[in-house]
Amino acid sequence: MTEIITREIEYSAHDGKKLIGFFAAPVTDQTVAGIIVGPEWWGRDEYTVQRTKDLARKGYAALAIDMYGDKKTTDEASQAHAWMNETFAEPNTLVKRANAALATLAAQPEVNSNQLAAIGFCFGGKVVLELARAGAPLQAVASFHGNLQTQNPAQKGVFKANTLICHGKDDSMVSLEDVNNIAQELDNADVKHHILVLENAKHGFMNPLADERSKKTGVDVAYNAQAEQKSLIALDSLLKSALD
Repeated sequence: MTEIITREIEYSAHDGKKLIGFFAAPVTDQTVAGIIVGPEWWGRDEYTVQRTKDLARKGYAALAIDMYGDKKTTDEASQAHAWMNETFAEPNTLVKRANAALATLAAQPEVNSNQLAAIGFCFGGKVVLELARAGAPLQAVASFHGNLQTQNPAQKGVFKANTLICHGKDDSMVSLEDVNNIAQELDNADVKHHILVLENAKHGFMNPLADERSKKTGVDVAYNAQAEQKSLIALDSLLKSALD
């Protein structure tokens, strides 16, 4: 197994809010492609950290990003909803915080700043898609059970990233109409993209803790190992084609 290094990195948002990312990278003499990892609405939790370590073991430098400040996390849906909505309250807060994370990642000595990507889960899926819509220098972007709606549709020549969207067919929070709409949006902007609609998969299908969270909070999420595996295979293909 690839040896990795990890560290927490403190950085600042545009409004001065202290953000704390978790960085992981393979031990190597070469610079490697960098990937930011957008968390679910629960915050920059251990699940996000584990995804970041997984990417490092595959040869990428990765940064689990903090969207709420002070690496705050919760397992209460009402709190997660409130924190998420705070990022929507002011125009561009979401994109500016994500951009601060991307710049922080690109500045790390292990990272080839010309090879950048962004992946996200749930709320993090929306974060990375909005970052790409805003014209961030990304070669690839991937959303897993992410919120696909937007007030800022992709523009040709601005949204540059090769895109993967993985959506659960039984997702009660993100509709198939939303999937069709983003497919049309990306087509209109001439964005190369691949969309996977996964059978028998609900919102949160990538997270092994989803069933436990559903029982505790009543939120309609569920883990699906087969959907997760198909999505990870698609992600590997995307990253290899866009970054290697």
